[in-house]
Amino acid sequence: MEKIFRFFIFYGIIHLEMRIFMKKILIKLGIIILFGSILYYFLLPPFHLSSPLFWVYILFLLGFSLFLFSFTTNKKGDLLLAKHRSKKVLPILWGGYLLLLLFPFILLFFGCPLFNAKTYANRIEIIDADFKEDIKEVDFNALPLLDKDSSMKLGDRVMGQMTDLVSQFTVSELYTQINYKEEIVRVTPLEYASIIKYFTNHKEGVKGYIVVNSVTGKANLVKLDKGMQYMPSAIFSKDLYRHLRFSYPTKIFGSASFEIDNEGNPYWIVPTYQYKWIGLKKEVNGVVILDPVTGESHFYKVKDVPKWVDHVYPADLIIDQVDNHGLYQNGFFNSLFGQKGVMITTEGYNYTVQDDDVYLYTGITSVTNDESILGFIMSNLRTKETKFYSASGAKEESARQSAEGKVQQMSYTSTFPLLINLNEKPTYFLSLKDNAGLVKMYAFVDVEDYQNVVVTDASLGIEEAANQYLKDAPLVSKNDEQLTITIQEIKTAILDGLTFYYLTDTENNRYKVSIKVAPNSLPFIHEGEEIKVSYRMGDIREITKVHAD
Repeated sequence: MEKIFRFFIFYGIIHLEMRIFMKKILIKLGIIILFGSILYYFLLPPFHLSSPLFWVYILFLLGFSLFLFSFTTNKKGDLLLAKHRSKKVLPILWGGYLLLLLFPFILLFFGCPLFNAKTYANRIEIIDADFKEDIKEVDFNALPLLDKDSSMKLGDRVMGQMTDLVSQFTVSELYTQINYKEEIVRVTPLEYASIIKYFTNHKEGVKGYIVVNSVTGKANLVKLDKGMQYMPSAIFSKDLYRHLRFSYPTKIFGSASFEIDNEGNPYWIVPTYQYKWIGLKKEVNGVVILDPVTGESHFYKVKDVPKWVDHVYPADLIIDQVDNHGLYQNGFFNSLFGQKGVMITTEGYNYTVQDDDVYLYTGITSVTNDESILGFIMSNLRTKETKFYSASGAKEESARQSAEGKVQQMSYTSTFPLLINLNEKPTYFLSLKDNAGLVKMYAFVDVEDYQNVVVTDASLGIEEAANQYLKDAPLVSKNDEQLTITIQEIKTAILDGLTFYYLTDTENNRYKVSIKVAPNSLPFIHEGEEIKVSYRMGDIREITKVHAD
């Protein structure tokens, strides 16, 4: 009887200890699940083995779990090392964890350019091209004169006039440059001014976005019938990136850009990436287009992206791939020591628009030469088609310094140079701004000789600035109209020391022409004479033939 009693006592104790042990296990598992859920909610990692953020999440969660199971508590609640598991199990688990912790770094080491120089060099295809054939002659009616900083000032000014919105919303600093209805504009959404303003406005959403015309400087606020709900400044489920993550748990997202379609509807354009190994050789493999009003989204492969989308490939990714191409063409060690044929991009870049697409361009320089460029690349941000144009000359920063030096007494700052085709020559164009961000002057700088620079007052107009830069070489375009006219009246005027001729033909059409266009012919023409001219919008660009009465 005593043995039976002892058996039940022993069984009861073991059963009780097992229940206590399982209860502690379940509590710890609950803590781990709760911790993992909270961590996922805020970190938003993609469930993709090649994503560095995924490994950060997994390793952090595993480390927390091991730490939790490595300790226990006594009856007083003191934290103690779980000694009964420390001798065998815990060293094995922690050893395995450390090996797993080293795994991403091992892959990063063996996947780096040291062992894979050629594959890094071939991340992008760069085609040699001819500048005169590919780059259209500049059209000053479609030249973006305003940079991002100037656009931001104009956007803030417009927002300041909207008294009903300015206290509730701020203007995002995105200002994406796009081609909208054949106009070059920058667009940016409004954002909630604070968390408190989110709670007071989230039912109606963000009510509009700002459009700044990069050519004319006209800025306006577009108000929406239905507010945008899914924004970076929103919180909880309306947060843009949280909404994207829950919709596409395995996608690796890049930074979202803001664009509008041809009807003016707002969209978030979010590139998705793929990596080699873990976090290496990043490449765009598609785009998620999300409607910020409804939250509806669709994933497109790169080849299927709608044509109205201008930004598929981020500028920093293009720059990184071009640098890899120039650095590692002849191997990794050549990039460090011999440096034969090693080229990299210059500091900074800009955008231009051609054939309804937005292009990134930047200079290419030798890694051993900090003062000049060997040429420049232009890359289509929708297709990644990239071309190299050989053109030795000054770097963009040298052009900026040269333009600012011409008016150093004014303390103007220049925009990043725009590369244009001016009379079939690569030329830098810059706007010079005052402290308020207003464009006060225009500058043209010769790419081949950055000391050849002309700065003129913006009030004279950009075309007059170009004519002063070209001096005796008239600004003639293939788009100019050809016409033979008979002069009925001639008047002259002197503006800023330059003589202008104002002509009226027999059909009462009026024209203006600078003495620089034809200094050897204009002083001798007279009323009743027939001349053949090239002109645009009333300004004569060239007098090709003169007929005497």
